[in-house]
Amino acid sequence: MVMVSLMIAAKAWAWLASGSASMLGSLTDSLMDITATFMSFLVLGYALRPADDDHRFGHGKAEALAGLGQAAFIAGSGCLLAFHGVERLFNPIELTHSLVGVWVSAFAIACTLVIVFVQTKVIQHTESIAIKADSVHYKGDLILNAAVLIAIALSYYGMMYADPIFAIGVAGYLLYNSWDIARDSADHLMDKELPDDEKQSIFDIAKEHSDVHGVHGIRTRQGGKIKFIQMHLELDDHLSLIRAHTVADEVEAMIGARFESEVDILIHLDPLSVLTKPSPTHKTYTDS
Repeated sequence: MVMVSLMIAAKAWAWLASGSASMLGSLTDSLMDITATFMSFLVLGYALRPADDDHRFGHGKAEALAGLGQAAFIAGSGCLLAFHGVERLFNPIELTHSLVGVWVSAFAIACTLVIVFVQTKVIQHTESIAIKADSVHYKGDLILNAAVLIAIALSYYGMMYADPIFAIGVAGYLLYNSWDIARDSADHLMDKELPDDEKQSIFDIAKEHSDVHGVHGIRTRQGGKIKFIQMHLELDDHLSLIRAHTVADEVEAMIGARFESEVDILIHLDPLSVLTKPSPTHKTYTDS
């Protein structure tokens, strides 16, 4: 938050001094970033709360709700910047104090590299969708700030249309990111299945157990950092109840060891003699 605040102050100064539309775009993006970061800070505290009586599956979806809010804010900022850039295309102005914009952009690139490094380390441990969304912003900021540098340099050498064109390009980048974040957030809220390779891995691990004859009805979703997995194990009819329970615990431990994030596994045990054909709505997995 401190580094982003410093970047905002520097970019505001550079924009007021130079009048650069592309610098305004960079300032807008940084304002968006600090808003999203603050929102993520508030939401993560709630999303990481353990399950309670009213939220038995935890609070992880709060991150996806925050993601939708970020996407709406980003889209609005992109539209306003696009209008400003188009207006500058028809009414170009000569930039003043362009060297200020160059130094501020270089400072912003250095700060952003530090932020991205820290966020990458956090994502490796938490898989937080909110922090991933923030990280996408900041990684794009590296390109954005480089583009501002180029736009100001071109304008300094007389290419007055470079600044508004780059501003419109930044607006397009913001709109693209807003769509990407909204789509990922919607996937979490709509309980999208885990990737096929992860589901195939779950199937293969369960089949490795010597007492498991088959696996069907695999259903998955993710809420925050928790992956939810449900499945049916096909066991021998004459297996004792205590042994069947032990098999389920062992399979659960095997699958849990496969994922670095937290998993919540629900296993239903089916005797072979009463099996029915798996529902056609579920993807069928096969032995590798």
